[in-house]
Amino acid sequence: MTGTFELFADENMSFRFRLKAKDGTVMALSRSFPDKPAAVAGITAVREYAGMGLITDLCPEIPAHGSPPRSDPAPPIMTPRYQADHSADAPGPAVHRNNAA
Repeated sequence: MTGTFELFADENMSFRFRLKAKDGTVMALSRSFPDKPAAVAGITAVREYAGMGLITDLCPEIPAHGSPPRSDPAPPIMTPRYQADHSADAPGPAVHRNNAA
């Protein structure tokens, strides 16, 4: 079973959606939208972009216990991209590190 998008009205009567994992964990919560069609368009955009989106790692580099900190920036981390059909030879999301301090 895949995740589920839940469309709801928040306490301000704005429309939002949340993405829940199959175990019920909320994985993402949207911004507020002025109407239901705009929120549905937001879900469509997330479906389109999430599978092919780049991942930018903005976390600081944390050295392993006992290792000296790196003085040079870490090289970009690249992984294959996955297509919507998830075939074995399909590429997956690219990941790169942003070490700008």
